[in-house]
Parts: sequence; structure tokens; C-alpha cells
Amino acid sequence: MHLSALYRFPLKSAMGESMPSLQLDALGVAGDRRWMFVDAQNGRFMTQRTFPHMSQLQARWNASGGLSLEAPGMPALQVALPEPDQALRGVIIWRDTLRVPDAGDEAAVWGSEFLGKACRLVHVPEDRARYIEGNLNDDEKVGFADGFPLLLIGQASLDDLVARVGRPLEMLRFRPNLVVQGSEPYAEDSWTRIRIGGVEFTLAKRCARCVITTIDPQTGERSADREPLTTLRSYRQGEGGILFGQNLINHGSGELELQVGMPIEVLA
Repeated sequence: MHLSALYRFPLKSAMGESMPSLQLDALGVAGDRRWMFVDAQNGRFMTQRTFPHMSQLQARWNASGGLSLEAPGMPALQVALPEPDQALRGVIIWRDTLRVPDAGDEAAVWGSEFLGKACRLVHVPEDRARYIEGNLNDDEKVGFADGFPLLLIGQASLDDLVARVGRPLEMLRFRPNLVVQGSEPYAEDSWTRIRIGGVEFTLAKRCARCVITTIDPQTGERSADREPLTTLRSYRQGEGGILFGQNLINHGSGELELQVGMPIEVLA
């Protein structure tokens, strides 16, 4: 088994970027889901669930931590990384509330025009991140990802789903960070610990899937037949919802790097 693809999602619910390698830090993938648009009125997070055209928003993270934004009909915008204690704004993501730096008025105007709703762009520095779901360990945190730092999916699992649905489905519908080649379909369901290179991961919880999987990442349109959720519900319904993929927690950060092609060892 080996890593066949790596993805990073700098802005929550925007386009992902395919990467040949990924650097890991204390919050998972460096630069992954550290930015988020929130409702200007109540601070609640904004995603493709309500704004499916976010799938057409391209956000690229740069080495200085800033963000480059592009979207259909919009001018490109460079957003600087805000100071850690600059213009703190209260935000809500699921049941968590936190105060994080606001990226300023220019980014807010840009996002509001594209999304069609008044919003603000915010960034989460490491020391303001949330504890992961269940607080499994006092030093394990997550940025703006739904609940865990990373997501893994086996390519064979997607291939099996595609055969059941009867039409092609892009892996990016499921927004994984790591894709595994060489395992049996849904083999990742039974793993609890793996090692890739010098990094060990805990597979913390199977991932419950939502309506975002029905949005075509190329067009931003929702499938009229609610696929692949309709098919997944017929055989992947479990405790917590419709399950596909595994949430991961990485142990260690610093100079740790993942590269496409790295072998994967199942430890437990």
C-alpha cells in the first residue's frame, strides 16, 4: 500500500489543491483549513452546504501563510496573514466557539460579493485552535476542519462506490487529505494506527458524510438524484450517519513530510 494522492484545502469548503508532498504541523497538514468565511452578523461558519458555489472558489496558501483568492467573475485577491492578536472576531464552527484574527475589510468585501451574503474572512493560528472532537488528548487540536486534522480514503473504496452508483465520481467530492492505493475496499474501516514514513497516525473515527458529496466539484451543481449519498445510505449507514473514509490524528510535526508514493504500514 502507498499514498497515491495528497490534497490540501487552505480555505474551508473552497477548492482543494493536489500536492506532490505535504508538510505536517501540530494541526495536521500545514496550511490546511486555516482560513474560513463566516457570517458577518453571527460569526457562524459558511460552507458548500448552504453556498454550493464555494466549490468554484480557488484559495491557494502561500509560504508566508497568506491566501490567494480567485473565483469566476471576481478579481484575484491577495490576503495577508493577519497578526495573531489582530482584530479578534468571535466565530462558531459546529458546537465550538473561538476568537480568531479577522483578515480585514478588503477580503470581507470580496467574499461578500462572491457569496452573496455579508461575511468576514478569518484565520486560525495554532494557539487559538480548537481541541479535537472528544478531547482525546489535551495537546491535540484542529483548525477549521469539521472535527479532526486529517481525512484518509482508500482508492479501492471509491472504486467500489463508483461501480455501485454506475457513473464516475471525483475523489475531491469527499475532500480527503490522504488517498491510499493497494488496499481492499473499506479496509481503512478496521485500521486504528498506521505509519507513513516517520509519522504515526491514529485513525480516530469514521467520517460521516453530508450533502457536500453531492456537489460536482467541477461545476458546483448538486446531483438531482442525491448521489452518491443515496447509494452510500444503502450500505454505509452506521452510528453517526453515512460513513465513508477515516478521520486521522497525526503524532508529531516539525520537519515531518508526506510524499506521494510513500508506503503505508498498518500497525493495528
